[in-house]
Amino acid sequence: MLKLTHVLATALAVSLSLAQAAEKTPAPDKSAYSLLHRTPEKFLRDLSTDRPDLTESPFTVDAGWWQIESDLVNFTRDHDTASGANVKTETLALGSINLKVGLTNNIDLQTVIETYTRVRTHDRVAGTRDTISGFGDITSRLKINVWGNDGGDSGAFALMPFIKWPTNRHGLGNQSVEGGLIVPYARDLPGGWGLGVMTEFDLVRNDTDTGYATDWLNTVTVSHDLTEKLGCYLELTHLTTRGPSRATFDCGLTYGVNQHVQLDTGVNLALTRATEDLTLFVGLSVRF
Repeated sequence: MLKLTHVLATALAVSLSLAQAAEKTPAPDKSAYSLLHRTPEKFLRDLSTDRPDLTESPFTVDAGWWQIESDLVNFTRDHDTASGANVKTETLALGSINLKVGLTNNIDLQTVIETYTRVRTHDRVAGTRDTISGFGDITSRLKINVWGNDGGDSGAFALMPFIKWPTNRHGLGNQSVEGGLIVPYARDLPGGWGLGVMTEFDLVRNDTDTGYATDWLNTVTVSHDLTEKLGCYLELTHLTTRGPSRATFDCGLTYGVNQHVQLDTGVNLALTRATEDLTLFVGLSVRF
């Protein structure tokens, strides 16, 4: 019995020593890698995406790697009854993508393309129905991780300036260049939970088309792994605009097929009258 106890004690001591050594092992220096000098696969960070929640991730795509994040199907329904109106709007977006490429270890370039959108509107007061469809806008984004990309006790923080180009057709958007700045932060919480918060400032064309105004979006999300591959998230968002504020409660699931592929699905529910009532979506993310 004493011999067995000694063996167990020795094994435990060795395990603790290895664990402490692993904790003290610094992250590999990946500063030499770039778009043309790809990060070796053994040094890749875990797959991190800017979807399915609305809270962007502060983690960038590793240098020289590409990533596609797609809304395979996104459906939104809204029923506007404010001030005597009675307008139902259904929006279907198919195949919208965010194409990313890692430029350096801490910077990636993103191109968001609204591939196809169809909007159906039924105004019961006016007795009219209208349908428009086609290509949407393109948005260019640059994510710059300031700290925490490869781990650390203080979480991760990034800056994401962006510009929206008015490439839409058939009235699916305005005809103005718009832009802004996204500021995301994330960190681990006790119990296997993860926290993400984001603030975003949007410079948008005003309703009278005479100048620009500022919208302010704030979000907070918590996530947790249910199994080795399956995860979930809960999120609150609040958008301050020139008109009534908008807020949503969002929830969804992610499924990691492997280290380079993730599926997701979710629902966004309105918390204010000015917000679209319901959004349902299914998405796919692939790193290559």
